[in-house]
Amino acid sequence: MKILTGAGSHFFAHWTAFSYRQAIWIIILAFVAAVLSITYTVNNLGVQTDTTDMLSEDVPFRINHKRYKEAFPQYEDALLLVVDAPTPEQAHETAKQLTYYLQNDDAHFYEASYLSGDSFFEQNGLLYKNLSELENITDQLAAAQPLIARLAENPTLETFLSVLSEAVVEINSGRNLELETVFNGVSSTLDARLAGEPRALSWQILFNGERQTGLYQELILTRPKHDYAQLFAAEQSMNAVRETAMDMGLTHDSPVKLRITGEAALAFDELNSAMHGAQSAGILALVLVIVVLLVAVRSVGAIMTVMLTLILGLILTAAFATFAVGHLNLISIAFAVLYIGLGVDYAIHFLLRHEEIRKNGSPVIQALPMAGGDIGRALTICAVTTAIGFYAFIPTSYDGVAELGLISGSGMIISLLVTLTIVPALQRFFPIQPIKPLISVKPVHTVLEWPIHARKSIFILTICAALLSIFALPQIKFDYNLLNLNDPRAESVETFRELLENSDDSPWHIIALADNRDETVRLVQQLSGLQEVDKAVTLLDFVPKHQEEKIRLIEEMAMTLGPISFVPSSQKRVNIDEQRIVLVDLKRELSRFLDEQSAHQASQAAKNLHASVRNLLSRLNALSEGEARESLLFEVEYDLLHLLPVSLQRLQLALGASTFTLEDIPESVKMHWLSKQGIYRIAVYPADNISDNNALKMFVRAVQDVTPGATGVPVISLEAGKAVVDAFIHAFSLAIIGVVVALLVLLRCLKSTVLVLVPLILAALFTGAVTVLMGLPFNFANVIALPLILGIGIDCSVHMVHRSRNNGEAYENLLYTSTARAIYYSALTTMAGFGSLIFSQHQGTTSMGLLLLIGVVLTLVCVLIILPVLLHAANHKPST
Repeated sequence: MKILTGAGSHFFAHWTAFSYRQAIWIIILAFVAAVLSITYTVNNLGVQTDTTDMLSEDVPFRINHKRYKEAFPQYEDALLLVVDAPTPEQAHETAKQLTYYLQNDDAHFYEASYLSGDSFFEQNGLLYKNLSELENITDQLAAAQPLIARLAENPTLETFLSVLSEAVVEINSGRNLELETVFNGVSSTLDARLAGEPRALSWQILFNGERQTGLYQELILTRPKHDYAQLFAAEQSMNAVRETAMDMGLTHDSPVKLRITGEAALAFDELNSAMHGAQSAGILALVLVIVVLLVAVRSVGAIMTVMLTLILGLILTAAFATFAVGHLNLISIAFAVLYIGLGVDYAIHFLLRHEEIRKNGSPVIQALPMAGGDIGRALTICAVTTAIGFYAFIPTSYDGVAELGLISGSGMIISLLVTLTIVPALQRFFPIQPIKPLISVKPVHTVLEWPIHARKSIFILTICAALLSIFALPQIKFDYNLLNLNDPRAESVETFRELLENSDDSPWHIIALADNRDETVRLVQQLSGLQEVDKAVTLLDFVPKHQEEKIRLIEEMAMTLGPISFVPSSQKRVNIDEQRIVLVDLKRELSRFLDEQSAHQASQAAKNLHASVRNLLSRLNALSEGEARESLLFEVEYDLLHLLPVSLQRLQLALGASTFTLEDIPESVKMHWLSKQGIYRIAVYPADNISDNNALKMFVRAVQDVTPGATGVPVISLEAGKAVVDAFIHAFSLAIIGVVVALLVLLRCLKSTVLVLVPLILAALFTGAVTVLMGLPFNFANVIALPLILGIGIDCSVHMVHRSRNNGEAYENLLYTSTARAIYYSALTTMAGFGSLIFSQHQGTTSMGLLLLIGVVLTLVCVLIILPVLLHAANHKPST
């Protein structure tokens, strides 16, 4: 076994021997350094969870977004509260009450607004309907007026059913009454109660002549007070919303539900799912890594050496991050992942090389300096080149990645120093013993022997695979959709996707700003003409057209309805017999109508109501106790009538509408569309579903062609994705140049430098091609795996080339050395440690784990199969 001698080797040998001899003091100093580092880090390291701060403020789209935030701060990091209710009345009242509470919660919110509940829209809401809709409402009110008047005097179930019976008699006698909507509404309400899923009758829906279906939504926009020094910046404000909702009775079993989404909630759920996923994966990863280390070193002491070295290096790197940067962000926090993935390699290589040298019977005091002298140079080359690769991220405009590069690059130097110092010291207490390598196992031996006899086949397969990969590279995609990173089962994500399906009020719309009214009109005309745009909404759209004609129809409604006020309902006990009589009467009249008017347009609705009344009577007859019957009838009365006073009150308020101009719109509404600086806000909605990346890109680019200063989530997603891609292309270009220069300087051999780089390039090509084949796009999360794959590729190639070049190992022996075993086991620890991320609920983390698995496996193939063949070809001239 040839051990390289030279100044470098002597230096590392003396370093290792000194650490071994002074083990006690070194371990004490390491412990003190760890304690001081932990104390310093805990007291001084901050956390920034605002993702926009990860990009340079000089990026154009950030400048545009900053202008928008200054003009309309209420939309920055907002929470969007979605109230779902069986009726529009319940949704409206709940949203209005919740908004009132949140507006008075100064501790957690700057403001809260519910535009639909603003008094201006409550009074003038009818003016936003078209003329045909108003005419229909007028007809419905005319038909319902007698019923409403009777119920106002005596709001009981008997009155309601009696009036319905009289109405059935009227239409059976030939009178033209619009009762189909009423029949369907009452029937659905009765069926819901009998099915155990009670649903109130919406009189607002009846007045509009519509059918009551599904759930009705109202949206509340809140601007919470975030604390970005906390990991979960929106946690307190979200908890405040939920506590208020609970106080209002919005529980899981209540008919009205509250859901939270919006930018802040999505960020909260994304971070929450990522951390929970990492915790779950971490337990699995720890078990798998320990198993791999047991197989690799087969010694508890050696495992403790690896883990203690890794932990110390991680603590010192965190302290450096605290000193050099002062905070972590959602990107730079990945330094821990990168450090663990690469730092464990150094200790494994050192220990296995030491174990290999000890097989000749040398004592630790002799074998350890020999191992240090031999492996120290290789580890130094790995650390320097990997650090240069990370430092190449510093000049990018993506501050989050730049900070990651600084911390991770320095972490590699720290890992080198810790490995060369602590591992020899710990060998004083946990000396590794020679072990029988698993290479002696026949299946493993057979696999490693195959490339020896198939070098030409490997060359041909490699060239073909490389060419195919080059053709596949243009198909690599980047997923700009931030929703695809999150847990799809999270409430905020499900709710947000649901809102996206509604193009009328999609939360994913582009915001354009105009400096004056004329510019606003011009931009709206240009934007509305784009095929990618559904509509562009501004403050000017809040002045409805044809106001005079609409006011005449509204006045006609008011005359039709007349002055109606409800008499407070008495708390008398339900008269079961009287109500049964009116139910039987209604059933009889419906039967007569169906017999005599089977072709009437309301016959189907009457048939449904007849079945519902019959089922209600059957249920009453089936109940043996009087209290149960009384309770059922009381609940039916409540379902049918309790929303009528509220609906009528809102209608009467809306009947007081009057014409208005732009100047008459109140500040509570205007503030959302016209800033104090006189800047107009234009909301541009997409014509297509922009969850698709191509549709997103076309929509954003089309709008930007008209107004380059546009902003909003679609623009930020696309431009941030482009910035990330550009940053990584820039960084990797610099990294390759830096690594090449470093290898030439450190190896002082062009051939060796090329041999190190070829597996790296091949692994990159193959990884890109496999992502295309698997339909795995790059995204904001899994790009973090690329520096780790780059670092692993550099380290593995350097170790193989160094062992072949400096120790004179022949191809046939290279794969049987501790170097090949260390590469294999290091890769296994990385795959075990981070491959477990594929089980995370966070889709971005899952994709990162999958990409790491793909990249590391392909790197292993390139280094352990292709590179030895290349080394053999480089070291042997063809025979003549």
